[in-house]
Amino acid sequence: MVEKMPKRSTTGKTSPSSPEPAQGPGGPAATALDRYDLAILHALQADARLSNAELATRIGLSAAPTWRRVRRLEEQGYITGYRAEIDRRRVGLGVLAFVRVDAERNNAESTRALEQAIRARPEVVACHYVSGTGTFELQVVATDLDAYSRLSMEVLFKLPNVKDMHTRFSLGEVKAGAGLPLGHLAASLNP
Repeated sequence: MVEKMPKRSTTGKTSPSSPEPAQGPGGPAATALDRYDLAILHALQADARLSNAELATRIGLSAAPTWRRVRRLEEQGYITGYRAEIDRRRVGLGVLAFVRVDAERNNAESTRALEQAIRARPEVVACHYVSGTGTFELQVVATDLDAYSRLSMEVLFKLPNVKDMHTRFSLGEVKAGAGLPLGHLAASLNP
């Protein structure tokens, strides 16, 4: 994973009037998000390469409390990482397949073995455990249809506990890699 965001400075003091969210009864992990936290999340989703100074300017705080807030959001798991978005076609991965995998047995041990095998495959860029027909929905990339065919026959069908697979191919991306909507959180804030 490529880290896009520069290291944030730990220097600088916060004046007593600097806005910091109040801690909940459970300590920092129980802190509710406020408008500054939401502004940080929104800004970093749009551009994770912002320096701490640029981010602070955008959200209307000084650098030190902005840095502390970003660290807290990372520690609490709101921010799970920073990465470069790469155009798969530009790196020769012209095929995107959606693969429904039906498992032979749906018990905990068999499912864990299949999950582990799926996680180990770099061609599988996303996997969801789904309701309805099938057990997993995979997003798989390949250089071309021949490469996908080989991958499905030589690798995917041989994963542990696979009963059947159904593949659909993307004919074109309409939307991908969008930031998460945060409006529902902003609506719950007190004015």
